[in-house]
Amino acid sequence: MGEYHGVLVYDGECPFCSAAATALRRVQGVGAIAWGDDSAQSFLAAQFGEPPFALVFADSREQRVYIGREAARELCERAGLPVLIRDVLGDNYESIADAVRTVTGAEGDPDPYHGAYPMADEAREAFDDLAADAWHTAKVRE
Repeated sequence: MGEYHGVLVYDGECPFCSAAATALRRVQGVGAIAWGDDSAQSFLAAQFGEPPFALVFADSREQRVYIGREAARELCERAGLPVLIRDVLGDNYESIADAVRTVTGAEGDPDPYHGAYPMADEAREAFDDLAADAWHTAKVRE
C-alpha cells in the first residue's frame, strides 16, 4: 500500500475544495480526504476535541497539524507555488473562502481555527487510519 505522510482534510461538498484536493494529490507523499469521512472525523476529534469544520493538513513526519490559513500556506508551499500566492492566500483566507462558498453554493461556514499545532498523541494514533483511507480514496478515483 502507498504511504502518505501528509493528509489534507477538506470540504468534500465544495467543488473548488475538491478540485484543489485533486491537484494536491500530485504532491508526493500527500493524500486528501473529505471532512465527513469517518477517519477524518476521528482524527480531528483526537486532535481538537471536537472536529472543527476547517481546512486541515496533518503531517506525520513533522508531527504537526496546520489548520485554516496556515494549512493553506503550507499546502501552497508544498505544491511549489510562488511565495506571493502563498502569502495572498494565507492573508486573505477568510475572504477567499467566503467568496468561493458563495459562488459554488457550498453550505456552512468554516470554523475560525488557524495555526500550526503539535500533533496530539491521540491524533498520532488516528493518523494511520486517516492516511490509509486517503490512499484508498485516491485509488478509487484513478
